Amino acid sequence: MSKQVRVRFAPSPTGPLHIGGVRTALFNYLFAKKHGGTFYLRIEDTDQNRFVPGAEEYIMEALEWLGISPDETVGKNEKFGPYRQSERKHLYQSYAEQLIANGWAYYAFDSSEDLDQLRKNTEEQGNTFIYNHTIREQLDNSLTVEADKVAERIAKGEDYVIRFKTPVNEILELKDIIRGDIKFDSNLLDDKVLFKSDGMPTYHLANIVDDHLMETTHVIRGEEWLPSLPLHFLLYKAFGWEAPEFAHLPLILKPVGNGKLSKRDGDKLGFPVFPLEWKTAEGISSGYREKGFFPEAVVNFLALLGWNDGTDKELYSLEELVEAFDLNRVHKAGAKFDPEKNKWFNHHYLMLQSDDDLAKAFAPFLYEKGISIDYTTLVKIVSSIKERANFVEEFWELGDFFFVAPEKYDEKATKNWKEETPLLMQNVADLLNEIEDFSSLNVETTVKAWMTEFEIGMGKVMQPLRLSVVGALKGPHLFDIIEIIGKEETIKRIEKAIASL
Repeated sequence: MSKQVRVRFAPSPTGPLHIGGVRTALFNYLFAKKHGGTFYLRIEDTDQNRFVPGAEEYIMEALEWLGISPDETVGKNEKFGPYRQSERKHLYQSYAEQLIANGWAYYAFDSSEDLDQLRKNTEEQGNTFIYNHTIREQLDNSLTVEADKVAERIAKGEDYVIRFKTPVNEILELKDIIRGDIKFDSNLLDDKVLFKSDGMPTYHLANIVDDHLMETTHVIRGEEWLPSLPLHFLLYKAFGWEAPEFAHLPLILKPVGNGKLSKRDGDKLGFPVFPLEWKTAEGISSGYREKGFFPEAVVNFLALLGWNDGTDKELYSLEELVEAFDLNRVHKAGAKFDPEKNKWFNHHYLMLQSDDDLAKAFAPFLYEKGISIDYTTLVKIVSSIKERANFVEEFWELGDFFFVAPEKYDEKATKNWKEETPLLMQNVADLLNEIEDFSSLNVETTVKAWMTEFEIGMGKVMQPLRLSVVGALKGPHLFDIIEIIGKEETIKRIEKAIASL
């Protein structure tokens, strides 16, 4: 590419960052790093009515947790700062007035009430109301009011907006990296508001001015912005600026049914749609971090929602994603969200963690339950059960018997407890009591040698023994469990089972 690549993620701080927004940020990051460019974060907070305290900090923390922090943003390498639009508002009015001066925009004084009435009248006649070339020269704006009157009304403080003057009878032939050639009929576009009399620009004007001033080379955003593409293209034309290249990413779809993934889908099916937990007065929305997902897993599965490298490969480190990423391989169709696949990815990344790190992550769960255990033993426990887990928090359910003796026994498994079982279990307890080397291998060898010597079937001993120690026919290798809980505890559990069953 001839220009130094500069791409941005430009969210509005109106609440928590949706997972679709995270994917947009990720694809921008991957594209920038692939081409040795810059990924920057701009906070688009011009709509102060929707501003939510804490949302900006949330966005920053989420990107940092995921390992895709921006190269430039608020308080970091502010080469093109400020990076908050609210701190750039002094810039926009002059650009709006520039458009008026060159005939690409006009002042409009129509009140909300007048426009509502006009919309109602139009719809009653079975038509769709569009504020554009069809009616703009019949309304209260600077196209129909003399210039001196316009200046006088503005000077008096009358409310106005500045609207874009969409050209008539033009077929706009635009290019999108993902979708190819797209055509728009200018006659079907409305004259969007660019600037309001409160001194704040709308998204469209601020977005274009900032992308130009911050030297953005590629705009990679969700497909919901595709209808804005013709206006944005025309704004670049109106200013006489070179437009960036555009790429509109496919939607992330519901796991079941049709439509865009929403928080409601997550609540209904029990998975998060936000990277981090979000607290409000109404309650807490869960986040991937707090649910026990590894950031690498989140990045991996999000990257494959709407993109692949043309192979069957599914597991990528962030570095491998940067190397493989290509916008030309992003799909046009929406990508269905699969919560079970998310868990599969998380299991993979859990297995990549060291036993030591997993033990450290699991320790707080035990602390909450008031359980104290030798750390070396905890590492052994984690090593024995991690294969069956998708999340660290599942370690308790998979291995609670390592920490507490069973209080009850699985009903189905008790069918294996026969008339001769108590005597056999007492024999096993007596045998274990004689063993000095209580390692898994030695205990297993000794018990199996005893069974062979007295011609006792495996099923008569091994299943009741597991039931006595674990409370159910589950868990890792039985003799590994016995080694970890120790001789005294093992014998105590066997005797308790004999008394109970």
